[in-house]
Amino acid sequence: MSADVVLLDPAVLSDFLADAIREYSTCTPELPPRSWAVLLGRFTDDAMLVERVRFATNIRETDDTVLQEFDATIIPRFGACYSNGRRGFWCEPRELLRITTEAEAQGLEVLGSIHLHPDWHRIGPPHERGLRVSQEPTPMDRHLFRGSGWPLNMILYLEQREGRLYHSLGAWASPPDAEQPDSGCRALTVRLLTRTQARAGAA
Repeated sequence: MSADVVLLDPAVLSDFLADAIREYSTCTPELPPRSWAVLLGRFTDDAMLVERVRFATNIRETDDTVLQEFDATIIPRFGACYSNGRRGFWCEPRELLRITTEAEAQGLEVLGSIHLHPDWHRIGPPHERGLRVSQEPTPMDRHLFRGSGWPLNMILYLEQREGRLYHSLGAWASPPDAEQPDSGCRALTVRLLTRTQARAGAA
């Protein structure tokens, strides 16, 4: 199903944001921060309503098949920086199946994923600061988004300014054309739930 709008209560991402901040606060140029989670929800009219976030086990550094995929495909195509096992996330398949099954039992489905982008062009090693990072997908992101085929791929971007952390969100559809590996991702509109309080004395 195709949808161009993402409906989101910011509170749904509170655990993910806390995890991303922890990762950011303890990272080093040699150990990049990483945070990744599965987004659960449902389709409603022309929108995807995100209702829950589920963390999952990362087998990026432990599974032989994944290591071979990085060595044979990802590192030659996207650069030596991806030889660092802290770069990238690969969800354990059986755990993803469990998350999917539990979601379906609750009337939800896996809509996609969310991951962290830090201001690596500021805090990363000097030789990696040429690529400006944001809430937009990198070429590597587009490759993984296409592989998953999920309709929703969110990126939370964290940057530090004047001693404070700021964040922004991007939402993207998977690239449509496997024959064009550099084809872009379609940006999705994110609409955040607005919480209001009735004024005292209002009818």
